[in-house]
This record gives sequence, structure tokens and C-alpha cells, in this order.
Amino acid sequence: MTKNGSTDVTRRSLIKTGAAAATFLATPGILRAQTKELVVGGAASHTKWVEEIVAPAFEKKHGARIIFEGTKSLVNLEKMQSNKANPYLSVVQMDDPVMIMAVNEGLLTPITAHIAPNVAKLRTGAVHMEGMWANYVQPWAGVAYNTAVGGVDSWAKLWDPSFKSKVVIPSLQNTEGMWTLFMAAHLATGKPLAEAQYEIDAAFGKLEELKPNLLNVYSVLTQSFNLLEQNEIAMLAGQFSSYALPRKIEGAAIDLAAPKEGIFAMPSGICMVKDGPYPELAAAYVNEMLGAELQTILAKSTYALPANTEVTGLDIVPEDVEVFSPDWAFVSKNRAGWIEQFDRLMAI
Repeated sequence: MTKNGSTDVTRRSLIKTGAAAATFLATPGILRAQTKELVVGGAASHTKWVEEIVAPAFEKKHGARIIFEGTKSLVNLEKMQSNKANPYLSVVQMDDPVMIMAVNEGLLTPITAHIAPNVAKLRTGAVHMEGMWANYVQPWAGVAYNTAVGGVDSWAKLWDPSFKSKVVIPSLQNTEGMWTLFMAAHLATGKPLAEAQYEIDAAFGKLEELKPNLLNVYSVLTQSFNLLEQNEIAMLAGQFSSYALPRKIEGAAIDLAAPKEGIFAMPSGICMVKDGPYPELAAAYVNEMLGAELQTILAKSTYALPANTEVTGLDIVPEDVEVFSPDWAFVSKNRAGWIEQFDRLMAI
């Protein structure tokens, strides 16, 4: 009995030990399955630096995985609208004029210093509508060109007849499409950008003159950059530092011009989705994005103007060139009609 009893105990012990070992070996998988996933919406062009810089740092510090959905701001808005009753996005990084639309539809919750202390450290003008959203870094936008062009000292070069079918511009559905529209108004009227931005009829008249030079109008940025890098096109209007300059450094035969008429500050905002999952993690993500440590890294890697006042000593924006930010309330009010007019113009 004793021998058999001992054998039974040994067998039971082995079974228990095996089960424990199996549980131990499975634990990493279980932990991975239990890891919280924070879904963040943003621009497709931001995917690289979010996934390579922001996400690893956040996961290490907060133990949560970032799922980044890169698309256009208007698509992010549509996602919030269609999922308003049961949001799956927690944080969205999108452009200021679309933020206004999201606020008007009750889709956002305020960012306060209580939940994200770094919001109190931002420069004047970086926090909007009582904290409904804030700017984190703002890339500057100019004209990207293939180095075979030699340089672009003026936005007027886009209209040069020698570049027939060698220019691409963004759709007005893309926020960067606004830059070509406003610059067209400036070139048509001769008025300063602050005044010319309201001369939309003149802008569309000038855009019509650009059509012979257009190969196409893009909605997806990356495809057009491939054409630029392969010298299939000469210039790509309205492009921003956070995408173009890293491509240059990586060896692409392109550069980004800051023409004499001026450049534009991209309206890069961040917000929290109302009733979105994991609100504490969402606030932590926003706080990290607004913090000096991460903004220093992002400003250097994306060639963008930081919003946190504790970030100093960075040479980001070209000297002696106006950096213009438009009247986004005016844009938001009129954008839908402009898109329809633009689409009709480019379809002819």
C-alpha cells in the first residue's frame, strides 16, 4: 500500500507540477492578452513616428499597448460620429478645423490640468475652446520638390508652364490642401495672406490656371511622394516638415522649400474622445504627448514647432519667412462647400 501510495502521490505531484509548469509557461501569453490596448486615431503620415517613438515609450511607462489607426482627419471624425454611442477610439490626433466640428457635435471631453498636468505648460494659443483640444507639435508646410528642380524660391513656380503635368497638389479633403488654396488667393490678389485667405473666388480662379501643370490631385500622401522621389513629378505642394525632411535625410532625392511668400503651421491637435475606453490611460497618453521630454524628441525628429514652453534651444523653423496660421473657424464654416467646388473644378 505504502509503495503504491507513494507512487500515487508521486504521480499526483507530477501532474500538479506539470500543470503548474504549463501555467507558468502560458503566463506571458496570458499577460499579453490582458494588456490594455489604447486605440488612437491620427494622420496616416504620423504612423511611423507614433509606432517607432511614442508607442514603445508609452507601453514601457504605462504598460498599455497603443493601436494607431492612421487615416485622414475627416475619416477620424466619421469614426467618432458613427460610434458616438459606443466609442472605441480613446484619443484622436487631427487637424484644428476638424476639431471644431467634433466639439460642435459633442464628441470630445476637455483636457484639464487635473488629468493632464502638462497642458498648463503650453504656449499661448496652443489650447483651444477651454481645453477641448491642444496642439502638441506643429510641422511647417511648404513645397516639396525633386532635387533635379534645383530649388523652389516662390509658390508661383507651381504655375510655371515648363512644369506641365509635373505637379501634384493635395485634395481639399486633406488639411494640407488648404495651403495651395490660400497661396493661390495671395498670388491672385497680391494681398497679405491674413487678408487673402478670405478671397476664395480669386483662389479658385488661380487654381484653374494651375490645371495644365497638374498630373493629379492626391488623397493618399505616400503615393505622391513615391512619384516625387522617382522624379515622375517635379513638385508636391503643401507638404510638411514632419514627413518630407525625414525622407530627405533617409536619402530620397527630395527637399522641402520655404518659399518667399511664406510657409504654414500645420494644425496638429490632440483630443480625448468623450466616453472613450480607458479614460485614465487616454489622459496619460495626452499628457505624455504634451510633455517636454517627448516634445523635444518629436520636434527634432519631425522638424516641428513644439508647444511646451519648457522645450528650448531648437532650430526648427526657417528664418526670415512668415509662418502663417489661418482662420480655422472660417475654414470650418466653409470647408464642405470648398471641397465640392474643388472637386467640380478638378473633374473638368
